[in-house]
Amino acid sequence: MKKILIISLKVIGIILGIVVLYVLLGLLVPFIGVSAKDDGEKKEIPIYIYTNGVHTDIVMPVKNDLQDWGAKVPFSNTTSKRTDYQYIGIGWGDKGFYLDTPTWADLKFSTAFKAAFWMSESAMHCTYYYTMKEGDDCKMIMISRSQYKKLVEFVEAKFDRDKNGNFIVIPTNAVYSDNDAFYDAKGSYNFSYTCNTWANDALKAAGQKAALWTPTDFGIFRHYK
Repeated sequence: MKKILIISLKVIGIILGIVVLYVLLGLLVPFIGVSAKDDGEKKEIPIYIYTNGVHTDIVMPVKNDLQDWGAKVPFSNTTSKRTDYQYIGIGWGDKGFYLDTPTWADLKFSTAFKAAFWMSESAMHCTYYYTMKEGDDCKMIMISRSQYKKLVEFVEAKFDRDKNGNFIVIPTNAVYSDNDAFYDAKGSYNFSYTCNTWANDALKAAGQKAALWTPTDFGIFRHYK
């Protein structure tokens, strides 16, 4: 009995140690920045980083001569079905969090556990906007055409596709408003690679300022004060 108790205490100690280490790394590593890379081209395309306080989305023009998101993320998949939106925000994350946890009050232990340990599927959350308003939760970044191409390639690569190469919409009523929809995605969410880690990597792919690594939106936005 005593041996079992000692083993149990050691296991609990290890788990608590991992949690403390993770929290410390999540707070400190984001202060290590990755500098933007100037490709020498004119910075003419506006993109935004936008957070709802938990998730960071990459917001891009709906359409320009380099990419037409409306053709790949159909307006018809939103409740409004309107076609006059000017921007699209895209974020990657755990499907359970997105679809089953509209607020923190709805969070279940099973959802959090699966998300933390590579045990659930992921999804892309796509939200259309008419305009973007800069503030503490929304920062505009001007990038070049070449940088935008790299960003688009990075974002598209995370979408799962059907046999015809189309993005796969997730039939659900768990949308947040009348201007968004969910799509199947590649990869598994986990404590070391979160929705914000993905957004941070998207900025790196586009040659923009970013944290070395971050699990939180704070780690991204601290580089855009």
